[in-house]
This record gives sequence, structure tokens and C-alpha cells, in this order.
Amino acid sequence: MATKNNIGPRRLVVGAHYGVKDWLAQRVTAIVMAVYTIVLLVSFLTAQDFSYEGWAGLFAKQWFKLFSLVTFLGLFYHAWVGIRDIWMDYVKSAGLRLLLQLLTIFFLVGCAAWTVQILWSV
Repeated sequence: MATKNNIGPRRLVVGAHYGVKDWLAQRVTAIVMAVYTIVLLVSFLTAQDFSYEGWAGLFAKQWFKLFSLVTFLGLFYHAWVGIRDIWMDYVKSAGLRLLLQLLTIFFLVGCAAWTVQILWSV
């Protein structure tokens, strides 16, 4: 009598299939944030002017604004993946989970828009 076995190489894998992509995205965004932190720390420690003008001068450079924007967008995506996984793992009600995910998206998009406004106002 042959039984159908669902383990090993013949395992049936189902689901949304976003796990590897999001796992990799979190690692890449974490590396970008780490590099940004190092650049910011080195810039701060080697700066001669510890005033508002010195800080604004650092963020006035176009390359630094773009690097900051990419880093913050990576941070928001990193946060989205983590919070989404928390909602999916611990909130069993589909309606409440959808509401929490939508509120999270609105909040993160609002933070991204505010980040752009702040960076380009310097």
C-alpha cells in the first residue's frame, strides 16, 4: 500500500512565495542602512563645524540627500516587511489584519512623503 508522502524533495509547497524575496530585501536594506550609519558617523566625527550650519551643509549636498532618501526608503520597506509578518503571524482575524496592514501602509507612505519634504527643505 503506497502512501503519499509530503516530506523531502516531493514536498508540496504552497503559499504566496514571497518569503525569499522579502528575506533578501531585508538583508539588502539592512546593509544599506549600516553603510549609511557608518558614512553619517564618519562625517559627524570628522566635521569641524558642530553647529546647525555644519549639519545643514552636510545635507545640502545632492549625493547625501539621495543617499539619505534611498536609506530611508529602504528603512520603510524593511519596516513594512517586518510589521506585515507580525500582523500575519499574530492577528488571526482577516478583517482586523487587513485594517492593520492598511494603517501600516498609510503610515509608512506618510513617513516617506515627510522624509522627502524634510530632505529637500534643507
